[in-house]
Amino acid sequence: MNENLHRPLTLQELKNLRPPVRNVNIEHKEKLSRLEKFAIWITNRVGTMGFFLIIFCWTLIWLSWNTIGPKSLRFDPFPAFVLWLFISNMIQICLMPLIMVGQNLQGRHANKRAEADFEVNTKAEREIETILMHLENQNELILKILDDLEKEKKK
Repeated sequence: MNENLHRPLTLQELKNLRPPVRNVNIEHKEKLSRLEKFAIWITNRVGTMGFFLIIFCWTLIWLSWNTIGPKSLRFDPFPAFVLWLFISNMIQICLMPLIMVGQNLQGRHANKRAEADFEVNTKAEREIETILMHLENQNELILKILDDLEKEKKK
């Protein structure tokens, strides 16, 4: 009876204990609404160096044109820049909530991935423990067989 307590699990018993592996990336994408997908799309695009360079270059061109361009063609002459400030504020006002929503969604996705990783790690730990128990049992059997062979040799 004591031997059954330390008996390693069979392969079939291990398979029965194992929950099916799930792809949390697919699960997460399937649960997103159109607005949430749009927020993630914006977050992924706005958070790049390319977007930063576009805004930076546009600002330099805007400020340069309205500072040193021909006076008759300046549409927001120095020191006004009121239109540029308004547009940049509108961009910030529109992007900030979208970026925050996108980051929240990405955070939830990261949490689900971490949970799935934990499940896989737990399963792997259980399987490794079972393999170690099998190896210990095999080692004991081999030692017992060697002892029996030694006893037979002495006879």
